[in-house]
Amino acid sequence: MAVDKKSYIKWLVAFGVGFTLAIMAYLRATDPEPMRQKLVQEAVVAESRQILTAYVLPGGELQLVDPLAPDRKIGKTYVWPTDVGWEVSGYYRRGEADVWHPYLMVLDPNSVLVSLAVKDANDRLIGMSAQDERFSAVP
Repeated sequence: MAVDKKSYIKWLVAFGVGFTLAIMAYLRATDPEPMRQKLVQEAVVAESRQILTAYVLPGGELQLVDPLAPDRKIGKTYVWPTDVGWEVSGYYRRGEADVWHPYLMVLDPNSVLVSLAVKDANDRLIGMSAQDERFSAVP
């Protein structure tokens, strides 16, 4: 039984595309860089949690929605590398009776606070924002 030339070319192209996709999938699955990047991002967010808690509720425990604990019903969150380090956004509240407050934090490459902005009408935070140039709170 003879195989026509068009059928042979189709099989050859299909095999070539399949082989190429298999190689690309293998290379992506075995690339350690995405896992390293994820670990760095998780460490940055963990540090941002400690900084946020130290400013907003020292010695207490905040309820957080951030890149490690996202909740789309509350809002979008992100951790993003920038020219000066990292930006982390999220939401916090002090307890069930409190509303969710958005925040945006900028950290340097060593996860040291550059700036923290919160939308919170708490009098203590408003007073702190007048004294600390890295911190701003607006109602």
